Amino acid sequence: MSPAQHPPKNPSAMRLVADLVALFRKAAGYTQAALAERLIVAESTIAAIEQARRPLVPKLAASMDQLLDTKGALVTAVAAMPEVDQFPLWAESYMAHEREAIALSWYDVLTVPGILQTEDCARTVLRNRVPAYDEDEIETKTAARVQRQEVLHRKCPPTLSFVVWEAALKLAYLAPLARAEQLRHLRACAELPGLALQFLPLDSPTHAGLDGAFTLLETPTHQHLAYTESQRGSQWVSDPDQVSSLARKYAMLRSQALTPEQSMGLLDRLLGER
Repeated sequence: MSPAQHPPKNPSAMRLVADLVALFRKAAGYTQAALAERLIVAESTIAAIEQARRPLVPKLAASMDQLLDTKGALVTAVAAMPEVDQFPLWAESYMAHEREAIALSWYDVLTVPGILQTEDCARTVLRNRVPAYDEDEIETKTAARVQRQEVLHRKCPPTLSFVVWEAALKLAYLAPLARAEQLRHLRACAELPGLALQFLPLDSPTHAGLDGAFTLLETPTHQHLAYTESQRGSQWVSDPDQVSSLARKYAMLRSQALTPEQSMGLLDRLLGER
């Protein structure tokens, strides 16, 4: 479901911060454009924050407090928001949580998970989007997707588990060399410490993930969240019962998939067919 259809879980909290930003800005005699210029951000960013369409992140809140002489009021307001409400529902919010997660469990159906994609694969996936992105957007989003792989190599990386339906390995949309590169990259990722990569075979008689892809995430404060994407947009799931349901589904998927060792063997066989 799209962000427009699903407001944050506690819209009043985000609305309060938005109203405070507008109040303090006007009291200090700044237009949105002037404030954006002083903070070195886009004017559209200030507008989106004041309209509660974009969260005020802690770093920017601290800069505003200093510039507007608001004695830490905005930092305090942001810190008081429930963690899941400090971020909007669209993909940027997921990436913010992804960077700091201590555990990540990811099920994907038709594509290689984003943080396991090579640059060529990411670019091709984005180029197949309908409606199409322009070339500048494709390059910007490709670079951002590749940069997300830093989470795999953090000094203290999260515990990572991936279950991917075997159909995603067909990669027919990639040129042969790019397909081989992607398979080799998956093989290398499968050997990273703390990472388990499993494939659900096409001929599996049971399949707990027919409803589509989803991600489970544990934050540094041990909040358990889920994130889903569909043709209509993205959605955070924070209700404990719903997160538990997806966690049980993920556990079943892991039991139905090949073991990590068998999955590496499958990649070896696919690479050997080249």
